[in-house]
Amino acid sequence: MAKPLHPSVEQFKQFVKKHPKIIQEVRSGKKTWKQVYEDWYLFGEDDDIWEPYREENSKEKEREEGKGTNKWLDKLASMLGQMDAAEVQKHLASVQQAIAAIQSILSEFQGAGLESRNKEEHPFSFRKD
Repeated sequence: MAKPLHPSVEQFKQFVKKHPKIIQEVRSGKKTWKQVYEDWYLFGEDDDIWEPYREENSKEKEREEGKGTNKWLDKLASMLGQMDAAEVQKHLASVQQAIAAIQSILSEFQGAGLESRNKEEHPFSFRKD
């Protein structure tokens, strides 16, 4: 019975199956399996060093993913088109009021802090006798 391979070796085998140009590179003597495995182990599957070995199918998938991004942007644009401008304006006004209230509270605390500092600098009032 054959021993099961280490999980990283299994993953490497799957990676090589996805990139048959790597097999051609090793068979032509440009690289060894050890070099390819070490690069895969150090850089991972998604690194740019594997770009020359990717098949045209993967480039097509990337183009489709780019189209998926465009679909997402289209959905976002349609959602923005469906929003009621008056409703958005009302929400923005309430947010502005909340921010103004927070700023006024902070300025009051900062003012109270300055007054207490002044009192701390002169804790006793000295008068001439």
